Amino acid sequence: MHTPYYLIDKSRLLPNLEKIAWLREASGAKALLALKCFATWSVFDLMSEYMDGTTSSSLFEVKLGREKFPGETHAYSVAWADHEIDEVLANSDKVIFNTAAQLRRFETVSRDHVRGLRVNPGVSTSGFDLADPARPFSRLGEHDPADIEPVADLISGFMFHNNCENSDFARFDEMLDLIEARFGTLIRRMGWLSLGGGIHFTGEDYPLDKLAERLKRFAGENEVQVYLEPGEAAITNSTTLEVTVLDTLFNGKNLAIVDSSIEAHMLDLLIYRESAKVVPNDGPEEWMICGKSCLAGDIFGEFRFPAPLKPGDRLSMQDAGGYTMVKKNWFNGVKMPAIAIREMDGTERLVRDFTYGDFAAALS
Repeated sequence: MHTPYYLIDKSRLLPNLEKIAWLREASGAKALLALKCFATWSVFDLMSEYMDGTTSSSLFEVKLGREKFPGETHAYSVAWADHEIDEVLANSDKVIFNTAAQLRRFETVSRDHVRGLRVNPGVSTSGFDLADPARPFSRLGEHDPADIEPVADLISGFMFHNNCENSDFARFDEMLDLIEARFGTLIRRMGWLSLGGGIHFTGEDYPLDKLAERLKRFAGENEVQVYLEPGEAAITNSTTLEVTVLDTLFNGKNLAIVDSSIEAHMLDLLIYRESAKVVPNDGPEEWMICGKSCLAGDIFGEFRFPAPLKPGDRLSMQDAGGYTMVKKNWFNGVKMPAIAIREMDGTERLVRDFTYGDFAAALS
């Protein structure tokens, strides 16, 4: 296969899924894949064996979840449009409204549907203001119990999504206590509750047993079915972006230009000013790895190698699944990375390639 391509390794995906399955069994919570993080449906056959369904952020994600992933389909959006609500309801098991105003607006048309409301508890774990759902003046969910009370009888559940890459169980536990203290009376009127994603419970050394106990206790004390919405937790460390060095130069530092782009193909790294990952990152040679777009800051990062890089060398950018494949774009017309899967037996197969026709079709 020609680079660039995303390589999803099922043997690296499986340990995450097994932890999800254990947590479901031990806690009674259900797990929905957050399609906003990962929507590569060629591996949904495997993932659906370990998860209960999908959750969305848009009509198209709702439809993809319903068509490609067995199980429940939860439909959430920051705002539903009049012209799409019928299709949303037709393709989902639960619809979650972001505000009480949207719930009222679509109350009649959604009356026979299972409905929920997003609640913003005002606390989070995000280190980035850009990604913090509880940032000042946040539009993400209702935050005042007094505004929720008048519509509580119109819904049967809540969605709280306030974690972000939270690997600290103690902090999760503390925030859940705060949620119960502020919204407990309302929660106990519901039949289900989603705690969203952003809980990094598949990470190394995470106390999964403590999380299971806390979720089970929360569900029992409040008499609700708990849902989790893992995105990154489901696919972390499973996917690489395979690239090839095209050229090298020296301009005060050793520079290597590869056949992909951070701006087009790993956009989150650019947005959050983070470096890509190369493993191993060791050796006497230090090189800056650069994308091939014309954006001056199209830089994957600086890494160490055992020998000087040269055209034709292959590199693997690690952990390129979450919030990467779903954000890839055609900036500069740089060829979209293909998508390949490494099966459990080590064989690799190409599942999607992209051509000039795809580039032209995305425009007008």
